[in-house]
Amino acid sequence: MDLDAFAAVHSPDWKRLDVLVARRRLSGPEADELLRLYQRASTHLSIVRSVAPEGTLSAALSMRLSRARTRLTGSRSNFLEDMAFFFVFSLPSAFYRIRWLTVAIGAAFIAVAWLTGFWTVNTPGVLAAVGSDAEMRRYVEEDFVNYYSENPAASFAGMVWTNNAWIAVQAVAFGITGVWVPWILYQNAVNVGLSGGMMAAHDRLDVFFIYILPHGFMELTAIFIASAAGLQIFWTLLAPGRRSRMNALAQEGRSLMTVALGLIVVLFISGLVEGFITPSPLPAWLRLTIGFMVFAAYWVYTLVLGGRAYRAGYRGDLSARDAGASVLTA
Repeated sequence: MDLDAFAAVHSPDWKRLDVLVARRRLSGPEADELLRLYQRASTHLSIVRSVAPEGTLSAALSMRLSRARTRLTGSRSNFLEDMAFFFVFSLPSAFYRIRWLTVAIGAAFIAVAWLTGFWTVNTPGVLAAVGSDAEMRRYVEEDFVNYYSENPAASFAGMVWTNNAWIAVQAVAFGITGVWVPWILYQNAVNVGLSGGMMAAHDRLDVFFIYILPHGFMELTAIFIASAAGLQIFWTLLAPGRRSRMNALAQEGRSLMTVALGLIVVLFISGLVEGFITPSPLPAWLRLTIGFMVFAAYWVYTLVLGGRAYRAGYRGDLSARDAGASVLTA
């Protein structure tokens, strides 16, 4: 079969199909015509594929039919609408659901870090066990501050972002074990407390807070949020309530993975602060203010927008259509 002749004969139908697909609104007769042309073009595609399945004409017809199929069946949703729904309803309501657990985890973390720092400063032999006087002084006077500026700001921010986002996703995913989250929180709290204790022992506690708080306000909060999400899944495993255990875990898992996705954005912002604000020559008060404003913006977003979405019935789960139905079997 001569494909060029075949295309010349049927191209008016294909062009008419393109015209109808591109129209914003279709009348009843136009919708019927669109369906007829779609069926006709499908037959043409079958014929072309029998001759040249990998040819350009076959690919072009496939694209035409794909657009027509979407026009006939309707796209599931607009991407921008999906994004708006995610950030206005799903994400803030998911954050709101675990707000108290987030606060409790943050309080426990700060308590462990503070006790570790107090123990480091006031217990003889602890600092000596950490390192020699020369190593300690180099850390306090050089290494602690230089860590934030030894790499270009953009690459450092990217490295911090990917590392923290990976930790947050793991906290949500492995929270069901009930062990991973407490262990990783304890390790990090001890490390923060030990670092603060070393700085305090050398009268550099002000430097410690100036360099850790601008990004730490939001970065640590993001880890607390991820940990709260993970522990919420663990608690659902233990106490599913009136739901079946599998259904409860599925619902909580979908809702709280929304948290993990949202935290990627949150940690990107805190990574920018750590890469560009923390080591910057800006006055200490301004760096702290910027960090605190990011932290405050998160809580306003969660408590105001999240509270409103939660009271409207949103929980961060997928829609009923996307989540699917569960069927009880005997």
